[in-house]
Amino acid sequence: MALFKNAEDGEKMAKEQSAPPAARDTVISIIGPGMRVTGDCDTDGTLRIEGTVEGTVRAGKAVVVGKEGVVLGDIRTQDAVIGGTVTGTIIAESRIELQATCVINGEIRARRVKLDEGGTINGSVNMADGSQGTPAPSSKPAQAKEAQPVPA
Repeated sequence: MALFKNAEDGEKMAKEQSAPPAARDTVISIIGPGMRVTGDCDTDGTLRIEGTVEGTVRAGKAVVVGKEGVVLGDIRTQDAVIGGTVTGTIIAESRIELQATCVINGEIRARRVKLDEGGTINGSVNMADGSQGTPAPSSKPAQAKEAQPVPA
């Protein structure tokens, strides 16, 4: 007894049953406890760090540093949640959450910042309109100066 009438039907059925490929931005990569990565990490999705990374971390969606996680280098992402230690610059295009267990040694740049009581920042925080470091436009209207006559 044949499972399929012909090869064409078999291929059609196999295509229907296979799972759709996961979108890159939904992938979560994990650097587990006790793991040490020396070098840069780059992903389109989310990177969770429970171990140690010595290098630049780039993630298209998010970076999560667990309370035992350590990053010795810069982080650039859309959203960041930091519970561990980061020594370097953190650029979060959208938002950063700094948990009570975090220790940040370096600069933070983000549009929105949440700092839980107990979190430590040894450095500067720049809440800019974008990641370029330009300050957000002021809500105060600019005051016009009156023209002064120039002495002859």
